[in-house]
Amino acid sequence: MGKIDVPAEETWRIFRIMAEFVEGFEELSKVGPAVSLFGSARTEPGSKYYNMARDTAYEIAKAGFAIITGGGPGVMEAGNLGAKEAGGKSIGLNIELPMEQTSNPYQNIEMHFKYFFCRKVMFLKYAHGFVILPGGYGTMDETFEALCLIQTLRQAYFPVILMGTEYWKGLIDWINDKMLTSGYISPEDLHFFSLIDDPKEVAKRIVDFNATNGRGGICEPKGIKKS
Repeated sequence: MGKIDVPAEETWRIFRIMAEFVEGFEELSKVGPAVSLFGSARTEPGSKYYNMARDTAYEIAKAGFAIITGGGPGVMEAGNLGAKEAGGKSIGLNIELPMEQTSNPYQNIEMHFKYFFCRKVMFLKYAHGFVILPGGYGTMDETFEALCLIQTLRQAYFPVILMGTEYWKGLIDWINDKMLTSGYISPEDLHFFSLIDDPKEVAKRIVDFNATNGRGGICEPKGIKKS
């Protein structure tokens, strides 16, 4: 079998990836307990979900948690704004994209990533909870990656909270009617997320969970709850 030549640019890409991990680990290891907040970049300021994200981030930050978002507009902007208004740490993990992603002005810790997978590790590694508002493919990717890591015991269990019940209802019905009924997931896998629309209740759920379980290890899921 002949030798395979690896282009020099591929080798240097490894060092760029390593640099993103090192910078992320060094910066985020200092912030303390944090909650990652996700949702669409297309959410308009002043809209229902924008205000929901802003109020939720405010309540969570007031409870002592840093807020981590993708650093862009829409729900991300609202999350960073709410955290800043509460006097909390407002962190943006920005990604280089040809469209949509522009940094919002409400971050007091701002980082930039070229690689999605490096950025997603940072969202997960330092999270004491995930709060997910309506969004598109990127939001779904982040949601199901978190659920998959919890399911496969690759990630310490933490609250995954979906906000915007009317938005998520169809997806949850499909998960129950198709994935569960077909045997592709187990009944207990439905316990990895909750539906809560009240910002104060979201903050309370995260505070109570972390007070009871801490952050390390695999914790027993508490069951899906609706409000």
